[in-house]
Amino acid sequence: MKNWLLLMVLLLGLAGQAWAQQARQLTGQVLDEASGQGLPGVTVVVKGTTIGTGTDANGGFSLSLPAGTEPTLVLSYVGYLAQTVTVDNSNTVKVRLKTDQKALDEVVVIGYGEVKKSDVTGAIVSVKEADLKKIPAANVMETLQGRLPGVDITSAGGSAGGAVNIAVRGNRSILASNGPLFIVDGVQYNSIQDINPNDIQSMEVLKDAASTAIYGARGANGVIIVTTKKGAAGKTTISLNSYYGITDKVYYPKVNNGAEYVAQKREANRTTGNWSSPADDSKIFTPLELQAIANGTTTDWADLLLRNGVQQEHQIGVGGGSEKTKFYLSGDYYNEQGLFRNDKLNRYSFRANIDQAINDKVRIGLQNQLTYYNLDARRDPTNLANKINPLFTPYDANGNFVNYPNNAAFLNPLADEQTDAYSNNTRRTRTFSTAYVSYQILPNLNLRSNVGLTLSNERTGIYQGQYSIDRNGQVNQASYGTGFETNWSWENILNYNKTFGDHSISATGVTSLLTFNLEKSTAQGRGIPVPYQQYYALANAAQVVTPYTNLTRSKLLSLTGRVQYGFKSRYLLTLTAREDGSSKLYQGNNFAFFPSAAVAWRIIDEEFMKGLTPVTDLKLRVSYGKAGNYDVDPYSSQSVLTRIPYSFGETSAAGYGFDKRVGNTELGWEISWTKNVGLDFGLIRNRVTGSIDVYETMTKDLLLDNFLPSTTGRGNIIENIGQTRNRGVEVGINALAVETPDFRWNVGVTWFKNQERILELGGADDLVNNRFVGYPVRVFYDYEKIGIWQNDEADLAKTFGQKPGQIKVKDISGPDGVPDGKISAAYDRRVLGSAVPKWSGSFNSDFSYKGIDLSFQVFARIGQMINYEYAQIFDPQGIENSGVHNYWTPENPSNEYPRPDAALSKSTMQNSLYGTTLQYREGSFAKLRGVTLGYNLPKGWLEKVGVGSARIYVQGKNLYTVSKIDNYDPERAAPSRRPFPASYWPVLTWDSKG
Repeated sequence: MKNWLLLMVLLLGLAGQAWAQQARQLTGQVLDEASGQGLPGVTVVVKGTTIGTGTDANGGFSLSLPAGTEPTLVLSYVGYLAQTVTVDNSNTVKVRLKTDQKALDEVVVIGYGEVKKSDVTGAIVSVKEADLKKIPAANVMETLQGRLPGVDITSAGGSAGGAVNIAVRGNRSILASNGPLFIVDGVQYNSIQDINPNDIQSMEVLKDAASTAIYGARGANGVIIVTTKKGAAGKTTISLNSYYGITDKVYYPKVNNGAEYVAQKREANRTTGNWSSPADDSKIFTPLELQAIANGTTTDWADLLLRNGVQQEHQIGVGGGSEKTKFYLSGDYYNEQGLFRNDKLNRYSFRANIDQAINDKVRIGLQNQLTYYNLDARRDPTNLANKINPLFTPYDANGNFVNYPNNAAFLNPLADEQTDAYSNNTRRTRTFSTAYVSYQILPNLNLRSNVGLTLSNERTGIYQGQYSIDRNGQVNQASYGTGFETNWSWENILNYNKTFGDHSISATGVTSLLTFNLEKSTAQGRGIPVPYQQYYALANAAQVVTPYTNLTRSKLLSLTGRVQYGFKSRYLLTLTAREDGSSKLYQGNNFAFFPSAAVAWRIIDEEFMKGLTPVTDLKLRVSYGKAGNYDVDPYSSQSVLTRIPYSFGETSAAGYGFDKRVGNTELGWEISWTKNVGLDFGLIRNRVTGSIDVYETMTKDLLLDNFLPSTTGRGNIIENIGQTRNRGVEVGINALAVETPDFRWNVGVTWFKNQERILELGGADDLVNNRFVGYPVRVFYDYEKIGIWQNDEADLAKTFGQKPGQIKVKDISGPDGVPDGKISAAYDRRVLGSAVPKWSGSFNSDFSYKGIDLSFQVFARIGQMINYEYAQIFDPQGIENSGVHNYWTPENPSNEYPRPDAALSKSTMQNSLYGTTLQYREGSFAKLRGVTLGYNLPKGWLEKVGVGSARIYVQGKNLYTVSKIDNYDPERAAPSRRPFPASYWPVLTWDSKG
């Protein structure tokens, strides 16, 4: 063995000596073509080999090359065009690299047009196609959570196909909608969840008034522009995407098990003197409960309801065409099975995009999206499961299902899962079609006409059996509802572009007409004789409830103009004006004018910046503009009639009177003024790029629902009263930290802070709706819990009408402004916190090594308060089950939860002894939002089977959450006991093109 090793060492030595004799040393320098300065860190690789190096501080490099060869060098550097150089017999080489203008010349889609990225004057965020696929989800916006500065995206719940809440730069409105406007292929589209992420070519988010003003009232809350894929001339390409994954309930709080339930009920009765030892159990437990205690019986009802869910998607896309005809076709199937049985979504979508050049001047095109949903919704059973006695079981000794376990008052939480017990099915077909014709009138003048049509047909059937959770022993009930929506738009866009000398000008004019029509009908019946007929035979019902039908219509008419001017591509100006008229507002106030202005200064192009080589891009942006909001229910300016049933003698009759809501004949626009200052920058040859924006939005004449005095005999009226303000800072930074021939590491950071404030409400604070001047729109207003009364505080507690073991709240004030030794609703409640975080942010990291890539994202919302619904699962009497809480006893003087008390009802504790204060929690969290590990198959393998590229990867979503609340995900945007799918694991994903 030693001889073999010696021989190998000798051979290696000889080989090294031969290489040294045959190799030649090549030295060189890489320079910036414009400045002539050396470029450090340039990657220099010998093509077809692993031989490579990097340049030094002066741009110099040295390589050992085989003698007698003329190798080809490949030079690459961030911010510069890659260059290939063939080396002759010379031993020295000098290369000059050109700056890559591609990043600056990248096209950004804006309202009714496109501009170069370097010419953008507003606050716009562009989303890369790859980012749309980072985290699989039913809604493409969910994949972008935390990646868009100033855009707050939260999931509303854990049901299959659950909604996503989106707010761009906070909540301006109180009654009107705060959601952004979605523009798909140039036309408004309200259902972004229909769009398959694999069909999206690009996405832009318009945030400031200068960017959104061209959409007028529709863009008051931000605009998200989606451009779907188009075909390209050349070889037809086929793309396939497929994944299958498992969802799980990692974070779900526990309630008491059997032993813990028994302990709490014993303590509740010890408080009243009705129990002192287990010998007294027969006084407080039934014989069946005593038997269960003796047997150690315990049932985790939530565990019986929950299961692992499934999420899968399979998509195919085909694109291609010729110079005149281009097409893109796709089909997609998405399936999600929730954590509950009978909670599932099936979505089928089809897309066909066609562009045709008629001649050199005329082009036509058609984009079609067809989506079909089949959704089974499950009524949330956890409220019942969390309070039912854990000593009971769902089945009797013979294994038969029991509607009321152990003859108790609570229905079995598994009731809705039984045959023909419950059904809630929605089937929806939505068609979205846009057609355009484009005419190039002159080389610099283009006219385009867009027509968009959205058709939606929906049916919802609900059957609630006698022993379903909703009916709870009452006669069964069924309902059948339909909805038909027709929205269409017609827009004509005239674009003019001209460059002369150092000047460039672009002008856009738009006329727009949008109509919205919605028809609804509902029928309901009770006493369905045959349960399996469910909601399909309402005529057989013993009692038919009066049917309901409704029709709403509205229109929006607009005229828009925009001028963009540039001098030397250094000084940029954008002026926009739009006139909108909405039929939802009163006839005399339904038109409004929305102007905006924006300027930008490309500082990097100034002479004084030439010597600052670390700074490679720098642009200052300033904008100011006006926007409006009219998004209230149609006919809010009118007083409408409502049916009033009464009897005429012994005969039923119908009368009519005005509805409780009074029409406002002065109803007008909600107006917002926004100012924005932004800075775009690039450092170290654009290895580090980013933007910083500071903004303020003032909104006045809020559309508010104002309650009328009861003496008027009416209920409420929508008025233009009140004012809000939003101030914020947004930061987005991306850095290419490492780049070598084999390894690349890119990191991104976003951070944004938005401060909401109500400045005026047209009078006093609105206590009914928890709205307060000086605070955000969504706040928590209540007494302030400061602990639990302890034994040594018995005398002080008595002065407040309380005793040790009960909730202690802060005496904030009295009539004269100082604590008065009393707790009153008028003086001792305050704003405890807000659902709006103090700041949000994310950190993204992408690694790639040869064919392997790894990426992850961490997302955080800090400084928010939430309504922690599980904190309310506490019954002081010990009749219902409670959460696992650290409650007060004489031996355990806790300051968290009050002492159980069999003489104190749950409602009394909530309403009279400050039980509502238990629900508020610090909701800050940080989570590992997504992780992707992938492998790009070698091209050599794929070429043999005619495939251009293929990738296999695995992904995880919501893998780990850090917060102050155990076993809970605080992300949810609304209080709900429905479990949140905190973990997602696709087991196979792949993407191929050929």
